[in-house]
Amino acid sequence: MTEPIAYLNGDFIPASELVVSTEDLGFSQGVSVSERLRTFRGRLFRLDEHLDRLANSLRIVDLQPGLSIARIGELANELVSRNGHLLLDGDDLGVSLFVTPGVPPRLDPTIGLRAYPLPFGQWASYYEHGQALTETGVRQVPESCWPAALKCRSRMHYFLADRLAHALDPGSRAVLLDQDGSVSEASTANVLFYRRGEGLVSPPRERILPGVSLSVLAELAAGLAIPLHFRSFQLEELAVADEILMCSTSPCVWPVTRLNGQPREPGAGGAIFQQILQAWNELVGVDIVAQARRFSFRT
Repeated sequence: MTEPIAYLNGDFIPASELVVSTEDLGFSQGVSVSERLRTFRGRLFRLDEHLDRLANSLRIVDLQPGLSIARIGELANELVSRNGHLLLDGDDLGVSLFVTPGVPPRLDPTIGLRAYPLPFGQWASYYEHGQALTETGVRQVPESCWPAALKCRSRMHYFLADRLAHALDPGSRAVLLDQDGSVSEASTANVLFYRRGEGLVSPPRERILPGVSLSVLAELAAGLAIPLHFRSFQLEELAVADEILMCSTSPCVWPVTRLNGQPREPGAGGAIFQQILQAWNELVGVDIVAQARRFSFRT
């Protein structure tokens, strides 16, 4: 397997040369707007939605990348094409992109993209065994710091929360609450639950990162005639839900089978999870679980 190809400030380069200066504000202050995408059957999934979110994040921080959003999309597609040699038959790629203000005082923006074979081994077991979630006391960043709609790489709170979650319940990830105690998100994933008689419930859109995978899940739920409501809820309500689901770009959707150390029924076999997973398979033309199992050697 030859080296992946990356993009940095106008040039396609070997991934080993994708280097950001320690003086770049993306490194020194964590000022970095980002997106993470994946392919299905070799094509970037929901690229336009990711680009729309990127454009909104750039507006929030008043960062002008020097390239149009459309051009960034073209670069992402070209990067996938240039890295096709990395893939085995039936495999797919992940793509990460970032924009920073650059190095002061001149502040020419830094734009980087990288592609990589997806680390299926990190989440292959999610579909069969589910995910454990733990509330640690680390709260989501308040709106007074930056809007929930901003997707950035300033994620010290995720790191601290996940480290505490793993200490409390090995293998667990953190679920974060808002400043008022309402459920917000997991680290790097949206969280929602299902309750008979109401349907699926997600935190309000305006209080969470507008996940592209959450939008996909909403579309699939509508097609399955499963109601989806956006409202605030507390951890206690999450604990008594019939099913808890997580969704994120690369793993797509998976169940929560333990919350704050307590096992949950029906485990990974929940009917709502299975219906949404099957609908996702049909949407993308890939058996998501089978693909993850096949390439689970890759972490």
